[in-house]
Amino acid sequence: MEAVAGQLLGSDQLAGEAPLNVRAFFGLPVPDPQRSELGRYLETCAAAAPDFRWSVADNLHVTVRFIGAVERELVEGIADRLDGVAGPAFGISLGTVGQFRRSRLARVVWLSLTGGVDQLIALASRVENECRAAGLEPEKRPFQPHLTLARARPRDGAALPELPPLPELTPWPAGELVLYWSHLGKQGAVHEPIRRIMLGRPD
Repeated sequence: MEAVAGQLLGSDQLAGEAPLNVRAFFGLPVPDPQRSELGRYLETCAAAAPDFRWSVADNLHVTVRFIGAVERELVEGIADRLDGVAGPAFGISLGTVGQFRRSRLARVVWLSLTGGVDQLIALASRVENECRAAGLEPEKRPFQPHLTLARARPRDGAALPELPPLPELTPWPAGELVLYWSHLGKQGAVHEPIRRIMLGRPD
């Protein structure tokens, strides 16, 4: 019986050790067809702009709320409370390439959203409210919907050269909110879904 319990709970919990911490965030996944198109685009961008770390296609997502290091039990509790009240499904359309800059240097390269912006802002607000109710520090920066493509390798940013033309990307329905566990490693981050929250029928 103890061996079975160990498989279900983990030896750390049986031994009474500290709760499991995860590096967590809520996001909207990018469907396979659009992710494949963007993956090919990112490969060409990486050759054109090597001073940036370009996202891996499998990691592409639209961030709704980054949380950071937190107890898994706490953030899963937030997901539980969002289940059924996260809001309706909505369509997402991607726009043009943008930058978060420091002076003349780009620090983050991203894609804007041209469809689903208001609905995404409303969803982010609901998630933010649940995060605050759980005792997390409020997000200090105003929410700006975007899909991150790359981050500069130098801490202060890098000059962004002209990038290849962006492919035409078909809009898609955002039907689920995902709680991700971001594992950091030498080869970069790997985002593991640990909870999926289905969004309701569109308004």
